[in-house]
Amino acid sequence: MSLARWAEPAVPEGAGSVGGAQGADAGRESPAIHTTDLRKHYRGTTALAGLSMTVRRGEVFGFLGPNGAGKTTAVKLLLGLVRPSGGEAMVLGAPAGDRETRRQIGYLPELFRFPGWLSAREVLFLHCRLLGLARETHPAAVGEALETVGLAPRAGDKVGTFSKGMQQRLGLGVALLGAPALVILDEPTSALDPVGRHDVRRVVLDLRRRGATVFLNTHLLEEAQQICDRVTVIDRGRAVATGTLAELLGGVASVRLRVSGLARTWWAGLTGFGTFSAAGEWVVAEGIAPGAVPDLVAAIVARGGRVEAVVPEHRTLEERFLELLAAP
Repeated sequence: MSLARWAEPAVPEGAGSVGGAQGADAGRESPAIHTTDLRKHYRGTTALAGLSMTVRRGEVFGFLGPNGAGKTTAVKLLLGLVRPSGGEAMVLGAPAGDRETRRQIGYLPELFRFPGWLSAREVLFLHCRLLGLARETHPAAVGEALETVGLAPRAGDKVGTFSKGMQQRLGLGVALLGAPALVILDEPTSALDPVGRHDVRRVVLDLRRRGATVFLNTHLLEEAQQICDRVTVIDRGRAVATGTLAELLGGVASVRLRVSGLARTWWAGLTGFGTFSAAGEWVVAEGIAPGAVPDLVAAIVARGGRVEAVVPEHRTLEERFLELLAAP
């Protein structure tokens, strides 16, 4: 078990929460997170080899990478749990680990534990005290957190009776105390069923609507694809790609067309658009330039063809992810 008082300069690993009022942040025009050549070495092991990335205020930012890529090390550096070996990390306009800035950060670690003899309500009240929230605000803050994460009916139950998924919900509730400006979630849905994952996505999107920044460390690509405004893919301790999903996926990968009124190999004179191949009643055009699909359709019609269907096929995030990791 580990409980943290994030106002203190040294923070035990595995703590359940960081929090504070958004109004205390003096550097609102700065990015929520900005790292430049951030590095961390443990004796002969390089955990982070030079991470550079920028997370904008008010966005949901996905942090993706395989096991061992350096994601957890990066999160620890951003929170000030460990010191960098080199480079720079700024969080909410201050150096990573700044005491006052910690009050504005909500954190849900991947692995945590709350005292099993406390009720869910008692855990949240305890963390309100650790965060230094005004005592008169504790009941409202606890009630809102319980309602948000769907634990209000179990508020008085001991944590030791909770399933892993329910404990995950409680950890998320702790991370939301104090209206943090930045919420860092480390694999927040790893123990949840589909309903729980849906609820977490709802909470994340609500945080964005309130103006908070959400940094989502996850290996679930589908989750990132559904809620993230931008993502960084990290591999071997470095960012290998950053951008919106549309930017990373690179537009249309191929187009399936069903055309009538022309010879069977009607595409013979249209190879400038891409590579064509027959697939039953369909023709697949690969390598189409972004925005060229309307021109291709117009060219087919100009030749006297009738375009009965056009089905763009995009690369999945998983395909692009694997492609990035395979790059030298």
